[in-house]
Amino acid sequence: MTTHEIVTVLPNDEHNRRLVNNVHPPAWMNPQPTGRYNLVVLGAGTAGLVAAAIASALGAKVALIEKHLMGGDCLNVGCVPSKGVIRASRAWAEVGHAEEFGLHIPDSVKYDFAAAMARMRKLRARISHTDSAHRYKSLGVDVYIGEGRFTGPDTIQVGDKTLVFKKAAICTGARAAAPRIPGTVEVGYLTNETLFTLTELPPRLAVIGAGPIGCEMAQAFARFGSRVCLFEMTGHILPREDTDAAEVVQEQMNKDGVCFVFHSKVQRIERRGNEKVVHYAMNGGMKELVVDEILVGIGRAPNVEGLGLETVGVEYDLKDGIKVNKRLRTTNPRIYAAGDICFPFKFTHTADAMAQIVIQNALFPHPFGLGYASTDSLIIPWCTYTEPEIAHVGLYEASAKAKGLDVETYTYKLDEVDRAILDGQETGFARVHIQKGTDKILGATIVAAHAGDMINEFSVLMKAGAGVKIIAGTIHPYPTQAEVNKKVVNLWRKAHFTQRTKNILSKWFSWTR
Repeated sequence: MTTHEIVTVLPNDEHNRRLVNNVHPPAWMNPQPTGRYNLVVLGAGTAGLVAAAIASALGAKVALIEKHLMGGDCLNVGCVPSKGVIRASRAWAEVGHAEEFGLHIPDSVKYDFAAAMARMRKLRARISHTDSAHRYKSLGVDVYIGEGRFTGPDTIQVGDKTLVFKKAAICTGARAAAPRIPGTVEVGYLTNETLFTLTELPPRLAVIGAGPIGCEMAQAFARFGSRVCLFEMTGHILPREDTDAAEVVQEQMNKDGVCFVFHSKVQRIERRGNEKVVHYAMNGGMKELVVDEILVGIGRAPNVEGLGLETVGVEYDLKDGIKVNKRLRTTNPRIYAAGDICFPFKFTHTADAMAQIVIQNALFPHPFGLGYASTDSLIIPWCTYTEPEIAHVGLYEASAKAKGLDVETYTYKLDEVDRAILDGQETGFARVHIQKGTDKILGATIVAAHAGDMINEFSVLMKAGAGVKIIAGTIHPYPTQAEVNKKVVNLWRKAHFTQRTKNILSKWFSWTR
């Protein structure tokens, strides 16, 4: 008989039932623990799944505990559903610009938001097999569905089962931070955890917070036909990015119909009948906006509650999560952490990399610290999946200078790249920061339709310790948008082709005539 909570994901259709059957099976029977586990993993998001899979593949006895949905945020309420929604919205936008390519769409064309969301749910359910309880059981992992809690120096309780561990890894992730705006809870609001349950398009949508989630969904829903208004306390979207990079995206979002309210602070929210009213301060006065739904994207809060961390001496705080050193060990030497629960860069690919660090350090300790893996070695790219996308790796120019580095910055615009022009995707640029006197890459930013794919060339070279000379000497297929990487590096090469070199070559050619 099952003892875990039965979960329903809305809307309760065939796709979401398939999802739940994979990642929180209603009839799942937890195994009977026998003996001590080499590793017990709390949380089956990306970090937990990767840690459990690798440890089991290496021959360790592993338990994996998840109280809600395996796959974590990425599969269920993050990367996977958001990209499904974004792709559908891009298709809608392409129809709107079809005449540019000689395709005339009749006015009677049907736009079906419910069908677009159903497609997302169908594909999410299909992908969910990879993160399923049954698959991990087949990999040799003991999967426990239920709430896990530390109860002693080497024990974790799940329901009526006690698991004994040699090492443990906390990978419980983070959740959407609750807004501290009066009236929000009473009126009701959406986060990334509830947005993807929608089956009807909200005619008017307020988005609070112009970070990656806010911008991606604001643009997508504007393209679906919502009247979207985006609130941001600073002066432009994506405050972490270079201003001119963010402005490129902002301009496109404006063309898509997103309105922006910058230098504003939402003070309270109230309900008027079936409508929601956002009261906000701006330019020294108070204004209001009437909408149908409100999406809040103002940050993440670590899932540290209810784990019994005090019992095992694991230090944490409610803002930054669990405290770890660069080897991802907590204040308890037997317990490690990985992913959003303990790291500022809250990306799926970062959680994957951190899980591998945990495995090396927790299961294969070396004397005197030799051979330990460290987060210091991580080269972390990221991408915001607006159109165009913004991708970045390494340092920005300002941060490089703040570290006392002499930096040379080169920028090449996409409107000088043939393939981008032909694709009608010429808005954007590639930028690279190079340490002066060397060809060392300090960082790179790409703003382009496929920036997330194109940034990898810089990421690989930075990880390998190689410089831009490699790109300069590498043949790039023509015509591709990725040619912009070589073209921006050629600016550096041209800048370092000195007059002295030209004079020497001129003499050489005169001698060899």
